[in-house]
Formats: sequence, structure tokens, C-alpha cells
Amino acid sequence: MLKRFFCLLILATGTAHAGSIQLELEIPSLNVAEYHRPYTAIWLEDDSGQARAHLQLWYDGETRWLNELRRWWRRIGRSATLPADGITGATRGPGVYTLTFDDNHPELKELAAGDYSLVIEVSREVGGRETVRLPFTWPATRAGEQSASGTSELGAIRLVSTP
Repeated sequence: MLKRFFCLLILATGTAHAGSIQLELEIPSLNVAEYHRPYTAIWLEDDSGQARAHLQLWYDGETRWLNELRRWWRRIGRSATLPADGITGATRGPGVYTLTFDDNHPELKELAAGDYSLVIEVSREVGGRETVRLPFTWPATRAGEQSASGTSELGAIRLVSTP
């Protein structure tokens, strides 16, 4: 009986931190003479602005331009080992992208419960730079949704948290 109690306790403890965040991110189509796909970084910051989880980095493999993602570079990039398995990928063209991060993501497994901001920063050669922040709580205790919109380099952004 005691053994069964501990098994249930372990199961309950394991699922207590379950949760996921789903991000819908739009890279708009721009009517410009020379278009380059943007470098894009997505990470989490705590209330003090410290980077706590590196979620995605889209770049063309040329690391010398990563410092153009200025906020990301100061918070994470300088000390990052790239490419990072499961985090880095190729730049993306105009379109809507859906990304899901759950408590099995290597960066979220050890993330302490609390209030965070999901930060998205993009920088485009011969173009602009833009950063958008969406606040949320990890892990979510109830379903929630945040949305924002960029002004030039990013379009509509939606973050859905689920317990």
C-alpha cells in the first residue's frame, strides 16, 4: 500500500510541472528592392531581463552576422555554442510559423516556476531590426493567450499557454 502511495506521488509530482507554450509567428512579406530572410532569435527572460531559456535561432549558418541580433547577442549569443541541436535552424521566409515548446524541451525542463517574457528579435540585412516581448507564467496554471504585432519586420504574434 505504501509503495502504491509513493508511485502515485511520483506520478503526481511529475505532472505538476507539465505545460506547453505555442507560438504563432508571422514574418511579413515586404515590398522592398532587396529582400533577405531575417535572422530570428526566440528566448525567455525573467523579470530582471536575464535570459533563462534559449528556444530558437534561425540563421543562414554565417555566425559573423549574429551580433546584429543585438539584445540576443548581449544576453545569450556571445557565449552560445553554435549550432545548438534542437535550437538552431535555417532562416525562414515570409509566412506564419507555429512553434510548440513543452516541458520536455531541454531549456524548459529545469526552468523554475515564475513570470517570464518570451522575446522575439529579428534582424534583416539591408532591412530593419525589431524586438517583441510577450509576458506569460511558466508553468501555466490555466490556459492563457497573449498577442502582439510587430511594426515592420514582424507581423502578428500569438502565444498560447496551456497547463
